[in-house]
Amino acid sequence: MSLRLPIIHGIEESDAGPYRLERLDLEFANGERRRYERLHGRGHGAVVVVPLLDDDTVLLVREYAAGVHRYELGLVKGRIDAGESPVQAADRELKEEAGYGARRLDVLRSLTLAPTYMSHSTHLVLARDLYPERLPGDEPEELEVVPWKLDRLHELILREDFSEGRSIAALFIARDWLGHHADR
Repeated sequence: MSLRLPIIHGIEESDAGPYRLERLDLEFANGERRRYERLHGRGHGAVVVVPLLDDDTVLLVREYAAGVHRYELGLVKGRIDAGESPVQAADRELKEEAGYGARRLDVLRSLTLAPTYMSHSTHLVLARDLYPERLPGDEPEELEVVPWKLDRLHELILREDFSEGRSIAALFIARDWLGHHADR
């Protein structure tokens, strides 16, 4: 099986709101030609934050989710602003959404949403040694902060109001990372 990337013969671009739509004219190693579409975000990426109140408790937030028209539990998340690092963005979003800052912030990895057609990447940040601090955010209402015990993760992932894939993946990744890096 060939691992050679397809040749891009041409790219057509158009505006798609917060994204740029690209239509790619591709030729694969076997000579097949296809047109693919992909979306590029106009921002600087995003962060999803796993804030640990203590070794056993993560903080979730409940906020309105327009895509499914309901209130949804999830992790703190948001865009990385121009000039911010993922760590700076995570600390800012944590203060805006949950009312906490963090003395320890570790970027664990990046996650993609739908890599077959989107370039968007989200940085997973573990936040520890929390302290109370609130910054004004862009949410239309204050978010409810919900502490959740990590040993009850099996209950959380089955809740109807906890469905966002990045939050689910981030919790499992963080829990596994903590289990293998207890000394850090």
